[in-house]
Amino acid sequence: MRSVIGLCLSVVWALSVQADDLPGSSDHPLIPRYEGAEIISYATQAFTDKAFLRAPAKVYGGLAKNAEATLVLEGKLTQLTYRAPAERAPLEVQRNYQQALQDAGFELLFACEREQCGGRNFNHAVTTTAPFREYHQQQRYLFAKLARPQGDVYAALYVVLNQAGGGPNKGRSMVQLEVLELQAMEQRMVVVEAPAMQADIDAKGKVALYGIFFDFDQASMRADSAAQLEEIAKLLKASPALKVLVVGHSDAKGALDYNRELSQRRAQSIVKALAEQHGIAGERLTAVGVGMAAPLASNRSEEGRALNRRVELVELPE
Repeated sequence: MRSVIGLCLSVVWALSVQADDLPGSSDHPLIPRYEGAEIISYATQAFTDKAFLRAPAKVYGGLAKNAEATLVLEGKLTQLTYRAPAERAPLEVQRNYQQALQDAGFELLFACEREQCGGRNFNHAVTTTAPFREYHQQQRYLFAKLARPQGDVYAALYVVLNQAGGGPNKGRSMVQLEVLELQAMEQRMVVVEAPAMQADIDAKGKVALYGIFFDFDQASMRADSAAQLEEIAKLLKASPALKVLVVGHSDAKGALDYNRELSQRRAQSIVKALAEQHGIAGERLTAVGVGMAAPLASNRSEEGRALNRRVELVELPE
């Protein structure tokens, strides 16, 4: 039976460019489009965070009100909106995508339909765009994961029937496809060398560092932190009387107490590495975690959050 279904479904898939596609847009290389569908919206971000629904939405008011039903991931995000051909129902579209994802090796993590998803609550949480809003009567959703050595990939598909909108969308199934590829952020912050750190401490009593890296939700430093750690050691060895607070800062994602505790553990891991790997006396280093309490920029954008995720060395009086 499965082979017959697969054969029937395979005929409606195409990896192509349609004449009516949004200029500059393209299908995601891992997931083909439904045959005859047109891309009407397209966006990519090299590194960002995205909350995906993995359970029904129980509260009206968007993703923030349904945080317990979401999974927040970081990586490369591709967002596509397709307009399906006429007379193709959300059920048919969703089932074809589900089969195609399964054939590509994706594991289905969550799926729902109509009121089972949470009705209008789900609709307002999963999308903010006009072709989808309020069309929850035939809504269908799936969330899937592809495990792979170079980084897992997550895909969320949301399909509705645009029943009342005007123009070319009226009466069409609308497809929202969001694909996030887990990967580390490109490190574009320059390692601060010991003389520059000393200059900042002399002028401001502290220095902000962005060359110490941690994986998401982890307290142990990554290997690519070694260069910045070496420069911190050089600074402390060149000024034997210098004592510092090693202060961990976070962005505003997550709970206040949890972020503070995580930033404390991260600061402690830096202190431990400086003592064990570079021979810096422990009494010269004090670990402090302040979490999100001292931002340098707004947490409303990824750029601001990146500035807020930092380590600071703060001079202690002699």
